[in-house]
Amino acid sequence: MPLVLVIEDEPGIVDFLERGLKAHGFQVISALDGIDGTEKALAEDVELVVLDMMLPGRSGLEVLSDLRRAKPALPVIALTARGEIEDRVAGLDAGAVDYLTKPFSLSELAARIRAQLRVAAQASATDLRSGELSVDLITREVRRGGELIRLSTTEFELLVHLMRNRGHVLSREQILRAVWGYEYDPGTNVVDVYIGYLRRKLKVGDDEVPIVTVRSIGYRFDASD
Repeated sequence: MPLVLVIEDEPGIVDFLERGLKAHGFQVISALDGIDGTEKALAEDVELVVLDMMLPGRSGLEVLSDLRRAKPALPVIALTARGEIEDRVAGLDAGAVDYLTKPFSLSELAARIRAQLRVAAQASATDLRSGELSVDLITREVRRGGELIRLSTTEFELLVHLMRNRGHVLSREQILRAVWGYEYDPGTNVVDVYIGYLRRKLKVGDDEVPIVTVRSIGYRFDASD
């Protein structure tokens, strides 16, 4: 059972998260301020941190800064009561891997925790495979059916992100944040454009490209073992 640390100053929310996340199969420890939270994150063998950005003692940004220096591979999901883009960007720039704005769904938080734990588990792997498609993360070579496929840097990062989350629907916002690193702009179609590039390059003969469009949401890379 993965150990999750919740750093949140409202006892009612802490109790809600402890009960809910335990029901979803996680071990949970908690801290009510930034000082205690930092100490527990560094001392305990936690696999993920759920961090409120508005904390007494030390702010969420200060906690993030310490964790990035001491445990750069530790994923942190930020919680904020404010909806401004600037606050979310600040947390992501400081090292958070994802964020949720209060109020939020416990099921969504649990799903995002599972997704980030999968990414963390795969981070040490040197290659990704799905059917006849293989990606070497060291040489950055991509092959399908043994044929070398040349991708740009962005195309490569997009493919890796899709494959690491294979079988799961990713919204355009999630893809933008992970691959391009900026907030979702409803007016941009950059994700759709690059998905098109990938599909054309990955198509070999009559084989179907395993990138599926999920209407009104985003894309899913279909698992194939």
